Amino acid sequence: MKNMKSRQGFTLIELMVVVVIIAALAGMVLPRLLPASDEAKKNISKGDIASITVALKLYRLQNDKYPSKSEGLAALVPKQLEKIPHDPWKRPYKYRYPGTRSTAGFDIWSLGVDGNEGTEDDVANWQE
Repeated sequence: MKNMKSRQGFTLIELMVVVVIIAALAGMVLPRLLPASDEAKKNISKGDIASITVALKLYRLQNDKYPSKSEGLAALVPKQLEKIPHDPWKRPYKYRYPGTRSTAGFDIWSLGVDGNEGTEDDVANWQE
């Protein structure tokens, strides 16, 4: 017969120690990664706004005008954009024509992380 003392797996205590170590490491790493994630989303939003700006300019070339506020960005679908764009926080981009803040003639912005308009985390086409 085989020796009964040979082990066939991990004990519950060994598994619990591993889980505690992983949880401790995650607790140290995640707080550092979350702000980086927000900054990455802001950069994605800036890129989206640049793409929407190009789509709006193409729309103007084809129609001799920008979409009205009532038409909104939906007027760009399907010719200039595949679908109505949403920011990285899953909210639709805001559009205003005529624009009041941008030199482009129209305003496009995202409400940013907090979802409130007019706060420091907003991302807009009038910002540098």
